[in-house]
Amino acid sequence: MADAHSNNNLVPVLFSFSELSRPSSVPLGSGSEVLMQKFLSMYGHQMDVDRKLVLQCFSEDWGQYADVPKGFTVSERCRLRLVPLQMPITTLGNISPASTVFFCCDMQERFRPAIKYFGDIISVGQRLGARILGIPVVVSEQYPKGLGSTVQELDLTGAKLVFPKTKFSMVLPEVEAALAEIPGVRSVVLFGVETHVCIQQTALDLMGRGFEVHIVADASSSRSMMDRMFALERLARAGVIVTTSESVLLQLVADKEHPKFKEIQNIIKASAPESGLLSKV
Repeated sequence: MADAHSNNNLVPVLFSFSELSRPSSVPLGSGSEVLMQKFLSMYGHQMDVDRKLVLQCFSEDWGQYADVPKGFTVSERCRLRLVPLQMPITTLGNISPASTVFFCCDMQERFRPAIKYFGDIISVGQRLGARILGIPVVVSEQYPKGLGSTVQELDLTGAKLVFPKTKFSMVLPEVEAALAEIPGVRSVVLFGVETHVCIQQTALDLMGRGFEVHIVADASSSRSMMDRMFALERLARAGVIVTTSESVLLQLVADKEHPKFKEIQNIIKASAPESGLLSKV
């Protein structure tokens, strides 16, 4: 391999992690540490710190990836990937304000008469305390030209991103860019409508990108309770954490001594609505 100090030219490299691949470049002679930093800059928010990762380079001779040897440096155009060596540990579902973002999905005015218990899920959405805890909020609006804006009861002041969409999933390029701007995000708390369409597809897309997803069951609904019920069952089997608003709030403060505990306590003094959603989860 070439001496790292002999040439400062950039070498094109294809960086792959999980199902994702992105072309970039590194200085000629870059070693494992530089390459790992490059991977972290691209995919750090999707990497599980509890898993050991192995760096591999594609071998033209063998037609497959092989572990890079000790002292490896980049001397020419190549393909690199990081591979998890260990089996993933069981998802525990721990969340904290520093590593969490809220996704509010399509809580729009035109859905009010069609979605079951819409007033109740709006009420619960108001209780989630993102602003109190300083948690970023990403808000989608499905075809707002025809379906209207987010309901007035939900104050969007200070939201990280409010964007229109026609795709059912919230995971669009602008959302991924917004997530990349938030350091250390690992968990997404997701709520809105419809559970079996936009919520389901958003949750699956987020999980595919390495995020842990928590769906707030008492803040998510559909036009059909059967659709909602089977969507939540399917998502739970897939590894999504189906939870409640009060559980999320208390998990986020975690301690009576938390500086925002009193404000959160005031929110939960009155229980969330026990609507018809309760018997249909």
